[in-house]
Amino acid sequence: MNIAVYCASSTKIHEDFFHAAQAIGEGLARRGIGLVNGAGNMGLMAASADACLQHGGEVTGVIPSFMIEQDWHHKKLTHLIETRDMHERKQTMARLSDGCIALPGGCGTLEELMEVITWKQLGLYLKPIVILNTRDYYSPLLQQLQRGIDEHFMGPRHADIWRVAQTPEEAIELVLSTPMWDASVRKFAAI
Repeated sequence: MNIAVYCASSTKIHEDFFHAAQAIGEGLARRGIGLVNGAGNMGLMAASADACLQHGGEVTGVIPSFMIEQDWHHKKLTHLIETRDMHERKQTMARLSDGCIALPGGCGTLEELMEVITWKQLGLYLKPIVILNTRDYYSPLLQQLQRGIDEHFMGPRHADIWRVAQTPEEAIELVLSTPMWDASVRKFAAI
């Protein structure tokens, strides 16, 4: 089993975010679950990967060629997969994973999270999606998603696409216990 972990490469963030990323990496390793991430060598990507590796876990990093050319990749991962571009990176991470956990992050992380939510709404990604709301980081986004439901841009059923965790331990439990959707959810994509 592998879990995709979407997270930031920034290093100028509160230490609580680093602690959460490390706890995710360690928690997955202790359960024998592989971590799949964007193969970055800084920030929460490196923190989660390093913690997983230090506790005997396996980490598969997926990164586009242009980032390798910039030397942005983590060089001690179990597996490194090079992709042509960002689109192939996201598709590969989704394909390799049995669910995903979104840690706080910037535009890239938000974009990855929103794309996988959209894929699930369309029945293209049926696996669990968990949002780790460390320091209430995702609270404004969760309010926006609820407003989308309230204003009928999404249906009430779409709130079941994601789960929200307050701690790393809860995030791992949710990603493991949330059932897969079946392809019949496609009929709920239209409002």
